Amino acid sequence: MVFGLDHLVSEQEAASEEIAAIREWLKREGTCLMIGPHHDVGFSDDMKQRQMEYMHHGDALVPRQQRFGQYTRSLMKALGVPVMNQYGLRPALVKGTNQIAPLTINKDLDKLGLLNGVSTFNFHPHLPHYALTTDDTKSTHVLTRQPIDLGRPHPFTEAGNTEFNTCIWMPPKGERSGHILMADSTIFTTLFGGTDSLEHFWRNIATMGSSRAVVV
Repeated sequence: MVFGLDHLVSEQEAASEEIAAIREWLKREGTCLMIGPHHDVGFSDDMKQRQMEYMHHGDALVPRQQRFGQYTRSLMKALGVPVMNQYGLRPALVKGTNQIAPLTINKDLDKLGLLNGVSTFNFHPHLPHYALTTDDTKSTHVLTRQPIDLGRPHPFTEAGNTEFNTCIWMPPKGERSGHILMADSTIFTTLFGGTDSLEHFWRNIATMGSSRAVVV
């Protein structure tokens, strides 16, 4: 598991030795690399857009610009993961409650059963959209999307989007015999609710066939 909570200004990059070790490890069958850069709030130089993003997520502890994940971005680039973490989006709630709205799940793509028993992740007010940078949907599968709180304006929703990508799976390909899974680090905490569903998700990852989650 590699979670990107390093600020871009720290200019951290994956070392060539680290990349080589992970690439070699992924040649083994039954391996699974989980990687998750956090949000990218306020990437624009437009101060009005930064203010809109700030009002959208509504967390006073997060400044108008807080950009994460340079290390994980460099690792993803080296491993050929065609994904970029964007924005910090606030999930929608079930109307009239404080419960997070259910995920949109592409069950036909979930060949490993990672989402068996899963209906939600958890509520965190600024989650990244994992944008695909490729049209190759055969090797990169968007397993889940999260509805966005449309009552709070945001550049992403103004562009016509109502959901954002939250979980991506890349099955083995070529020399890579292991799986690559993308999900945000907040999925691995109970601070934001969704505990029952998360327990199913954690169990599914831990028992995904012969795969084993390894902390790198």
